[in-house]
Amino acid sequence: MSKLNSGLVLSAILFFTTVSFAEQPVFVKEFLGQVDFVKGRLMQLAEAMPEDKYSWTPGEGVRSVGEVYVHVAQANHYFLSIMQGVQPDMSESSKATDKKTTLTMLTEAFDVVKDAAGKFTEDDLNREVEVFGMKFTVRNFMITFLNHNHEHLGQAIAYARMNGVTPPWSKAESEG
Repeated sequence: MSKLNSGLVLSAILFFTTVSFAEQPVFVKEFLGQVDFVKGRLMQLAEAMPEDKYSWTPGEGVRSVGEVYVHVAQANHYFLSIMQGVQPDMSESSKATDKKTTLTMLTEAFDVVKDAAGKFTEDDLNREVEVFGMKFTVRNFMITFLNHNHEHLGQAIAYARMNGVTPPWSKAESEG
């Protein structure tokens, strides 16, 4: 009888251990790979831009180089709040756009997104959120997050080239 009880206890432990350490959804793995890619490109470009170009803007009323990077960092926190189903806190808005601060903000924002999104389950991905007057599944909104980051990567590339800075990955490709 004690062997039967021991077997049941062991089976229950294994079952609950397996459930609690269930494999990360494939979509989450793919999302995290895309986040790594866009983070890497944005960070390389932000690092390549000279400090004195962070205040450069292509025209009046248009974000400066530094403001673009700050916007990406702050928007990443905003998007994550939506994905987590909490009201975004927009009360803290950084006006600092110097190179050191922006690099720190970008790194932290991407790390927070990766940490939180890495814990999403299929149920989380299928949950509905409402933002911008539309309903999305979290999964769909995560795609919107990636689109937003890629949009500003393109903007940052254009800004860099307008200031004589070649994206580091582009240099490496042309030299190879």
